[in-house]
Amino acid sequence: MKEDQYEEEEESWYSGPAPECEDLIEDESCDTHLIEQTEKGFRCAIDVPSVLYKYIIGKKGETRRRLEHDTRTSISIPKQGVEGQIVVTGAQKSAVSMAITRLEILIDSFRKKQPFTHFLSLPLNQPQIQQGFLKFKEDVLEACSQDHGVEESIFQNPSKLHLTLGTLCLLNEAEVQAVGQQLQQNQDFIRELTGGKPLELRVRGIEYMNDDPAAVDVLYAKVCEKHGSDKLQLLADRLVEQFVSQGLMQREWDRVKLHGTVMNTLFRRDSTAEGSGSGGKSREAFDARNILKTFGSFDFGDLQLNSVLLSQRFSSDCSGYYCTAAAISFSPTQLS
Repeated sequence: MKEDQYEEEEESWYSGPAPECEDLIEDESCDTHLIEQTEKGFRCAIDVPSVLYKYIIGKKGETRRRLEHDTRTSISIPKQGVEGQIVVTGAQKSAVSMAITRLEILIDSFRKKQPFTHFLSLPLNQPQIQQGFLKFKEDVLEACSQDHGVEESIFQNPSKLHLTLGTLCLLNEAEVQAVGQQLQQNQDFIRELTGGKPLELRVRGIEYMNDDPAAVDVLYAKVCEKHGSDKLQLLADRLVEQFVSQGLMQREWDRVKLHGTVMNTLFRRDSTAEGSGSGGKSREAFDARNILKTFGSFDFGDLQLNSVLLSQRFSSDCSGYYCTAAAISFSPTQLS
């Protein structure tokens, strides 16, 4: 692979080991990957999404060359855009082990900088909830459109009403498939918890999460079970705990917040806020005081929830909801 393919990518920041660390080759070890012995030495291959190759190579190949020099190994990377494995070879097993360890540190650091691509969602877009949401939107615009920042474009798309359990960064199809399989492993737990039946939910009331109701970025609809059960909360917490424990998801709260976004300044068409921080632009908050006062207990309606979905960000299926990469149904014969 030609290094100049990546010339325009990010500057290299890897500066190699400090002088006092140069003798650590014999001590560093890699316990997560198989290092094979070959006729010429040792070899280890690791799966890395192609979108991360550019960070490992660095501008004009600088990062890769420094890693190779510091660990006395050779690092082979597939061509740009080709999914495959990065292969490390070296004369000493300990050298290959150290190179793999440092590659994993780099990969983990750069992965955390990527925007999330998928999320675990509970769809709230059933017809009765969409109708309630459209009524809420109409009433808010009629009563509060004079309040700062309140305008039509910051309302959620009714087809995409949902509750987010947690977000994931999945950088190739293999990672999507692996997480889908992980989700499926919860099938028995979920059906046991729900009794194999949909959960009866109520969407009623609104809330915000920052300290100043006069400057709000997101307004949420509250979601709860109609009969006071805590099955939904248990389901949400169990799924998130599992994905967090495996390093697939970041924990945001001690318990999952059961709410669905109804207004968000990320949606605003105003050029001063488009992209939310993208290109250095800031979001324009809105004054939610009158909305909270007038519509604080607004009833969006009831629904039957029958699935947990692995949804793809920035996508739409034929119904207008996010494209589904994997799903679990609560009842054995139905998937909503």
